[in-house]
Amino acid sequence: MEKINIRKDDTVLVISGNDKGKKGKVLRIFRKTNKAIIEGVNMVKKHKKARKQNEQSGIMSMESPINISNLMLVCPKCNEASRVSHTQYEGRGIRVCKKCGEMIVR
Repeated sequence: MEKINIRKDDTVLVISGNDKGKKGKVLRIFRKTNKAIIEGVNMVKKHKKARKQNEQSGIMSMESPINISNLMLVCPKCNEASRVSHTQYEGRGIRVCKKCGEMIVR
């Protein structure tokens, strides 16, 4: 399995596709399929039927998974999309921004 450079709650930039240039927060990651759900990106319409009497039915707008290869991590310090390197720090692996050299800690 390939190492994934993004994690839940990271801010990412979409680098290709219909939503190119949009930034969003990672809501969920699917490691097996190499996809992630990003807040406000890759929106699709879904027809929903009411299952209970007080539930609303209609056309709902929701996020759809996007491939991780189309995403780039945004560094919290320099606020730019950059590549990520992995290093060891105090016995645990951390991510480091390639542009500014700052450690990206959860």
